[in-house]
Amino acid sequence: MTRSGSAKFTVIENNSLRPVTKANQAMHPQIVSEEIFTSDEIRKLAYYADETTIILHADVREGVKTLAEAGIVANCIVTSPPFYGQRDYKIKHQIGLEDHPSEYIEALIGAFDNMSTVLAENGSLWINIGDTYWSGKGEHKSSEAKQSARRFGVRPQDRKGDGKWCVPKQLLLIPHRLAIGLQEKGWLVRNDNVWVKPNPIPDQVRDRCSVSHEYVFHFVKERWYYFDKNAVGRTTDSGSVLPPLDTWEVPPVRNGQSTQHKARFSEELVRIPVLTTTPPRGVVLDPFAGSGTALQFALRHGFRCIGIDAKKEYCQLMVEMVKKLTEDDQPVE
Repeated sequence: MTRSGSAKFTVIENNSLRPVTKANQAMHPQIVSEEIFTSDEIRKLAYYADETTIILHADVREGVKTLAEAGIVANCIVTSPPFYGQRDYKIKHQIGLEDHPSEYIEALIGAFDNMSTVLAENGSLWINIGDTYWSGKGEHKSSEAKQSARRFGVRPQDRKGDGKWCVPKQLLLIPHRLAIGLQEKGWLVRNDNVWVKPNPIPDQVRDRCSVSHEYVFHFVKERWYYFDKNAVGRTTDSGSVLPPLDTWEVPPVRNGQSTQHKARFSEELVRIPVLTTTPPRGVVLDPFAGSGTALQFALRHGFRCIGIDAKKEYCQLMVEMVKKLTEDDQPVE
């Protein structure tokens, strides 16, 4: 795991007389300055930029490099990368359509490990990632509309397998392979939160349980990091606050709620990541931003945000969302 370089920051001052320890410092994080966030350098390279938002039309690897070179640092990275073999976004060098799942995992590990260059030392990385089965049956033939929406001809997992990972009916265990890969790069795995979906899209199978969950992994760079459980905690009868549970029941966003982007995630899914690990006036980064769900949630709660996407149409969706929030003058929740 690489480390972020030097940059100018605004520091939230600690006015208490408590000893300065790493644990205390973690709760008083460094926030990137307004000067850097709104610099001419970033505005020239951005698809869109204002005082609170930066949108980059770029491959995730190039986008992160651009931010690092400009001295931008995020406090919370929350994202959902393209799942393996689930969508064809029809862009060059896209992640998600690699011939073998090991190549896909390797690409994700490389992309996320590089994000340490723009993540604050006491920041957090949250990754929503789903799994898939190896099929080996060729092109999808079912007339089930909801299943057909996820198919686009022959997917990688529809081809003949290698007899090892890739055999028919094999669950590929992609989420945990990714987590272990990042762990081996030096990241600390704090949680494998389970996103439980009520009323999920039905699986057309007869010999296993129907899948109704995905994972949201929480990674950090250091032992001590910013985490405010009070923002979303559970208050006990005695008045103390417990942290949120690691099982989240959140309805998925259906296609009918978004006609232009077919793989949105719910604002409720980013609620715990953003509110617990983003300090006041901190920066939320979604490097696979899509239609900008994480950005929208961040702006509504008074944070600054950055979105990166390789598809120009999605960048434009984000711009329209930002402008609508500005026009509506929505209050900070």
